[in-house]
Amino acid sequence: MTNFDFLTKDKQFETFSGVAVAAEKTLHIDLSTCIINCRRAMEMAVKWMYSVDSSLVMPWQDTLVSLMNTEEFRDIVGNDIWRRMDFIRRVGNNAAHTGKKVTEEQAMLCLENLYIFMDFVACCYVTEYEQGAFNPELLKEAPAEAVPTVQVPDIDLEALTAENAALKAELTARREEQQQTYVPKPLDISEYKTRKIYIDFMLQDAGWTEGKDWINEYELPGMPNKSEVGFADYVLFGDDGKPLAVLEAKRTCVDVSKGRQQAKLYADLLEKKFGCRPVIFLSNGFDTRITDNLYPERKVATIYSKRDLEKMFNLQTMRTSLNHVVVDKNIAGRYYQEGAIKAVCDSFGKKNRRKALLVMATGSGKTRTVIALCKVLLEHGWVKNILFLADRNSLVTQAKRSFVNLLPDLSVTNLCEEKDNYTAHCVFSTYQTMMNCIDYVKDEKGKLFTCGHFDLVICDEAHRSIYNKYRDIFNYFDAPLVGLTATPKDEIDKNTYEVFELENGVPTYGYELADAVKDGFLVDFMSVETKLKFIEQGIVYDDLSDEDKEEYEATFARDGELPDKIGSSALNDWIFNEDTIKEVLNVMMTNGIKIDYGQKIGKTIIFAKNHRHAEKIFEVFNKEYPHLNGFAKVIDNKINYAQSAIDEFSDPKKLPQIAISVDMLDTGIDVPECLNLVFFKKVMSKAKFWQMIGRGTRLCPGLINGEDKKMFYIFDFCGNFEFFRMGGKGRSANQIALQGAIFNLKAQMAFKLQDLAYQTEELIAFRKELVDDMVRKVKELNKENFAVRQHLKFVELYANPDNYNSLSYEDTLIIADELAPLITPDEDDPKAMRFDALMYGIELAFLVGKKYNKARSDLYKKVSGIASVANIPEIMVQSELINKILHTDYVDTAGINEFEHIRKCLRDLIKYISYNGAIYHTNFDDEILSIDWNESELENDDLKNYKAKAEFYVRQHQDNEVIAKLKSNVPLNNNDVKELEQILWSEVGTKEDYEAEFGEKPLGEFVREIVGLDMSAAKAAFAQYLNDVNLDSRQIYFVNQIVEYIVHNGLMKDLSVLQESPFTDKGSVVEIFTDLTVWMGIRKVIEQVNANAIAA
Repeated sequence: MTNFDFLTKDKQFETFSGVAVAAEKTLHIDLSTCIINCRRAMEMAVKWMYSVDSSLVMPWQDTLVSLMNTEEFRDIVGNDIWRRMDFIRRVGNNAAHTGKKVTEEQAMLCLENLYIFMDFVACCYVTEYEQGAFNPELLKEAPAEAVPTVQVPDIDLEALTAENAALKAELTARREEQQQTYVPKPLDISEYKTRKIYIDFMLQDAGWTEGKDWINEYELPGMPNKSEVGFADYVLFGDDGKPLAVLEAKRTCVDVSKGRQQAKLYADLLEKKFGCRPVIFLSNGFDTRITDNLYPERKVATIYSKRDLEKMFNLQTMRTSLNHVVVDKNIAGRYYQEGAIKAVCDSFGKKNRRKALLVMATGSGKTRTVIALCKVLLEHGWVKNILFLADRNSLVTQAKRSFVNLLPDLSVTNLCEEKDNYTAHCVFSTYQTMMNCIDYVKDEKGKLFTCGHFDLVICDEAHRSIYNKYRDIFNYFDAPLVGLTATPKDEIDKNTYEVFELENGVPTYGYELADAVKDGFLVDFMSVETKLKFIEQGIVYDDLSDEDKEEYEATFARDGELPDKIGSSALNDWIFNEDTIKEVLNVMMTNGIKIDYGQKIGKTIIFAKNHRHAEKIFEVFNKEYPHLNGFAKVIDNKINYAQSAIDEFSDPKKLPQIAISVDMLDTGIDVPECLNLVFFKKVMSKAKFWQMIGRGTRLCPGLINGEDKKMFYIFDFCGNFEFFRMGGKGRSANQIALQGAIFNLKAQMAFKLQDLAYQTEELIAFRKELVDDMVRKVKELNKENFAVRQHLKFVELYANPDNYNSLSYEDTLIIADELAPLITPDEDDPKAMRFDALMYGIELAFLVGKKYNKARSDLYKKVSGIASVANIPEIMVQSELINKILHTDYVDTAGINEFEHIRKCLRDLIKYISYNGAIYHTNFDDEILSIDWNESELENDDLKNYKAKAEFYVRQHQDNEVIAKLKSNVPLNNNDVKELEQILWSEVGTKEDYEAEFGEKPLGEFVREIVGLDMSAAKAAFAQYLNDVNLDSRQIYFVNQIVEYIVHNGLMKDLSVLQESPFTDKGSVVEIFTDLTVWMGIRKVIEQVNANAIAA
């Protein structure tokens, strides 16, 4: 009897059932044969799946690794089963091809993993599935008789597919239905299996060979225990026989810090024995940390390779002090460039930091500065391999050119262009290219770009590039990081300074545009702010001339209806008005700075809204200025050979003079001859706006009739200066991908739907649907992808549906931070997904009691758009619902069920809104309302912000005794207040700075508002009421809402918030607490929590 006998009962499995049974029977006869048969059985089952399931599409070759790695296959089996299968494949390959010794434990684990996979196959494809469980006791039974050799012919997948063609539809449908009932069997991982599945994989991936340079259970006499002997889990050796690292492994559920002292003692003994101290790694399979004898313990993505460790030790031996560096003034000769280099050296050297951020004005020579920095670090033995990252090919190309010109002896490569020169010491790449190379580039020693390969990572334009999924690159490469930017963000969840572990507003070194203009290194600008009627007000029918009204009617009348106006947002999106473009070009050509004694407009960049807009500007320019043939050119990512077009524009002796750009020339392009910038689009990001302005700030001697460039003009037609002058913050630069945003909304709804009020049959089913979809998306993540591995702990946690049974608010925050940015898009229409996001947003607003007027307005617009093309059959089917939405109070009275009905019925119709892609070209007479000439406003100093510095200090020092007291609701005394005064009035700034920002606010209140209140402390404060069996569900809900509010806000000073949602969701205070003595007791607790933040 074997674990695989169930397969023999179903004839459709006969091609592989016998091999699976033979695999188990040969366990006690020949381990290699057992493992090879496991792999064969699995391969045959996989090929059988491809032959019967229409969801599986044959890859370019039918090898097992190719079949297993298609997206469709991984989607079907899920990550846990796939990981089990990959273990079988890898061990099977070793047994079959390398001759490496295999162990009984490996063979038994292969059998168990094979059973899990075969059980899943049975669940999906048999007519009557009976759930079973792997029985390890059966493995103890030796076969009573010799096991006959099973002949395993090579399977012709094409022939097998043809044979099973008739079954495909039936079996695919059966799998799609029955797969939903499969009960996953999660990896139950002991310390031993942690090593085998996770840590061993990390070591193999990094090129280590077990028994050769990696020794398990290495005996070390001298440990302070009864036997005076210890066994290090892993010791990794160099080619010279000396230990490079010791690795202490812990169970996955155990904090790796528990092995810290044990590993330190092992390292002490190894140092005593061999005369050199090894690096220490701690790992539980998910969380891996390193202590490298230079820096404090830190988290790393994976284990270093042998050559990484050997390089690390060599550099540690070679490095010299950075206290008195000499900067090559031929590369970086300006005082602030030298100052920036010395500031980084001071940070890396004296301060022993690993991250630095240089905030330097566009055009001030950031690239030259970092080249000179690299030269210093190379000469002082601090680095050998350097990685330079940017987010566009043109920026990578430009940076490489500069390095080649200024450091000709440094070997360099551009991964975007050179596919076979990976071994250069300075690698240039975009983020996207590097993400692909990490997993796939190998040499004779294995993976090349291991986590310790680079000794310095340079991030260009860090304000844009550091966020979202590319941030995982910096988590993967364990190297000192230097960020370059002109305009970093200061928003809480996307703060560049926090990424670089710096105080808000205080970079490693800062040199601003105002300083550069004052020093004469950059030029100032004048803004020409022009208001055009259509851009300001839209195209209003009543304001048009009679002639234009006729054109308007002919263009926009439909079914006897005529819109009163066309909103300004439509302009240059789907309506292109020729006269508006003429007015813009006329202002620019008339007032723009000219060269050649006024004969020719200087180099000019027009920032267009989109490619159609750029092409229309180009068309109108050629029509209006036919004598200036070749003067204007569209340069964006839609054209071929865009880099050569940029090079031509950058050459002062060549045309074009006017570059019409969509994003491509916004940042990072050096054209000192640029004299005019034209903003013909709104720029909602302040960071991007100032980067775009930087295109004109560079010096250019002798440009204007022999005189130096002293000024450039910015023509703003879309109110950008006014927007930012009024304090507009614009769109966040860190918007997570649409799919991630939807995932986040689902998490928040699943949290809110736990409330008692929503425990109806329909809403319980709806919440289950949300959770199932979230679990599916988490399981889809490729756990072998380096970016996902950074968050593996949370991926594993939320891949288990049981962990959604009682979501907390903290869970929603973790999901938003750790998982949402990783979620990959479904193969779905982006417009339908945007509609999903809109409807989920409305549903969430409904659940939390917030108004959703704007979202409702957006819904009406989209439904109206669908109604405008109601002749399409799919839309006609939903005509009743569309009419209810547009012409009744259906939306006003709708609840979750109705909103979800709207989402499901209409999401696939959104694609028809732009049916036939209607683009309108008009020529209505536009008019200029005003032209204002303004001098630049460069006085603001964002780098010296007391509020930001104070808040950052508090967040970074939550282990401070007084701050910890405030977070834990421990009352302050007068000495505590004096310590806060020392911190906030002396260290961070002055008392005057504090009072100018916060007035008379007590220091303890200020700190408590930043750190909030610890959840356990808050619950302890209200324990009398949370644990009171006499309180009803509404009262407990109310107290829980107070706890949640105080946890996140620190205090509840304004009790008027209790008159708003969510506190009023179950009724008012008076309605909920009929016995007001209970409410008065709760109020006293609130007042005491507030009072604890102020000294008695």
